[in-house]
Amino acid sequence: MSRVKRGTVTHKRHKRLLKKTEGFWGQRKNVFRRAKETLLRAMAFAFKGRKLKKRSMRNLFIVRVHAAAQANGLSYNKFMSGLKKANIQLDRKMLSQLAIFEPQAFTQLVEIAKI
Repeated sequence: MSRVKRGTVTHKRHKRLLKKTEGFWGQRKNVFRRAKETLLRAMAFAFKGRKLKKRSMRNLFIVRVHAAAQANGLSYNKFMSGLKKANIQLDRKMLSQLAIFEPQAFTQLVEIAKI
């Protein structure tokens, strides 16, 4: 059976992984074993972070809507309850955008929610 030399394949795989670890500190960027374990950990954190980002953005939208509703003399929960009763189906992101860029439209929504 003939001998198979796999050096080029391994070298290519190592280079590909080490390219992803540029900017890491110490051995984490240039020693394959250290780089691999660090990269796996970093990728796990990145995955988790993408999920947490959605949570923190929703929280930001709620804070913005709350501030805008209070500026118009209504609490957040009464505002959201009023919108639901008036059958206005705007999500928190859109309400946040309205509060920032269209304050007059948001004020009209507050008036509808008060009724």
